[in-house]
Amino acid sequence: MTADDPISRLDDDGYPAYTMGRAADMLGTTQGFLRAIEETRLITPLRAAGGHRRYSRHQLRIAARARELVDQGTPIEAACRIVILEDQLVEAQRINDEYSRTAEPANPTAAA
Repeated sequence: MTADDPISRLDDDGYPAYTMGRAADMLGTTQGFLRAIEETRLITPLRAAGGHRRYSRHQLRIAARARELVDQGTPIEAACRIVILEDQLVEAQRINDEYSRTAEPANPTAAA
């Protein structure tokens, strides 16, 4: 298979494979919800040649987390901010873990 082969894209988490209608159905929400989280810039779907929105699996997971928070009573703007902060925390933890692995170990025999 080549990179241009559609089958090879099935494992690509970032490939925009889902239409707005399909994405809304998969999430059990409305197209209006997807537009609202786009307005808050939580996700930015790809626009197909005809202007139709296309979503990736990664974007659907983000949207699902926002929907979970909204379903719990969190206002949509706050839910989107929470999701962004959660993502930033995960990235900071990843960077910290990477730094911890590459940092020189402390010298236990050094004078205190």
